[in-house]
Amino acid sequence: MITLPEPPHLVPPTITVKTSYLVAEQADGIARGHDTSRLAVASEDFDAYVAERLGVQQRWGVPYTQYWYVSGEYYLGTLVLRHKLTAELEQAGGHIGYHVPQVWGRRGHATRMLAEGLTIAAEHELTRVLLTCEPDNVASRKVILANGGQPDGNLKGEDRFWIDLESR
Repeated sequence: MITLPEPPHLVPPTITVKTSYLVAEQADGIARGHDTSRLAVASEDFDAYVAERLGVQQRWGVPYTQYWYVSGEYYLGTLVLRHKLTAELEQAGGHIGYHVPQVWGRRGHATRMLAEGLTIAAEHELTRVLLTCEPDNVASRKVILANGGQPDGNLKGEDRFWIDLESR
């Protein structure tokens, strides 16, 4: 097992984790049976790939910011914060999405990454955030509940959880 050089933390996407990012995302994509062709672009010009992910972006009809969870030169995951919700995201998708590649899984990274992401959400003046996950995603459910998620039923095939940021 790799000893991380410093406590992991969320940062804007950074070129300092190039090798770790490419290796972790490629291995994760293959293990999960996902298309990894997007990584070819990242491999060819990682600086440009990172630059395209910096700052407030627009997708899903809302502004969002992407963060990478890192420790030194190690990439451990991604967190996406949607600054507001559309009617569709209110049903499925929510304010925050996160991903930890399998190689870094089952070590508490997702739980700590989400906790830090909730602090950032509060800094963006959100007072309450919605997270969703598939009903069979036990790991994600545990992460959300560990961070104060309150179940709010199931819509469009996803379980919903609200987290009150004012009471944190």
